[in-house]
Amino acid sequence: MKKLLYISVNSKPEELSTSKTVAKEFINRFLEKNNGFEVEEIDLYKEHIPRLEYQYFEKRNCIVDENDTKKLDDKNQKEIKKIRSLCDQFVSSNVYVIAAPMWSLSFPAPLKEYIDCIMQDQKTISFDNGKPEGLLNDKPRTVVYVQSSGAHIPWLLKPVMNKGLNYIEDIMKFMGIKKFEELLVDGTGFTEEEKKEAINKAYEKIDDIIDSIKF
Repeated sequence: MKKLLYISVNSKPEELSTSKTVAKEFINRFLEKNNGFEVEEIDLYKEHIPRLEYQYFEKRNCIVDENDTKKLDDKNQKEIKKIRSLCDQFVSSNVYVIAAPMWSLSFPAPLKEYIDCIMQDQKTISFDNGKPEGLLNDKPRTVVYVQSSGAHIPWLLKPVMNKGLNYIEDIMKFMGIKKFEELLVDGTGFTEEEKKEAINKAYEKIDDIIDSIKF
């Protein structure tokens, strides 16, 4: 069964979060058009994301093997198990919907901690012959990045001001995921009317993105 992994990174509940609201609408419409998809959800503000301690690695981006893991105390063994689980969940998915607000020209910190966990040698990347190579080009995969922001960012300034979006696209392609779609909820403003208008404009883009995803 194909899998859609929904990754949310916003401390607000869904009814207050424009990125989560639009992401859920996207997922609902996607499931209406695509049968046979299992959905898994991870809320990075509720899920424990381990910090990467030096003793977890035998070399760059490579988690220690089972024998070395057993030499660590119970707490560290549990952390390594969690890192492996997060990475395996990511690798097993076909479609990724990431919902995040723009914070300080980027995104909330838990998303970076999560990405560090899934960047694993021989799972999502490899360093064979000293050259990094993404491993997630083994099957069709698509990332849909749903980002909310209070302002309207002119396209000319996006390379400068939208560093979080650019980073997510670059890191996903680095891992081998070729198809990246942005679903921007711009101009949420300060009033409920502005927020609703921004959400409705984002809704208008959803069907075209779904129709562009091929398996």
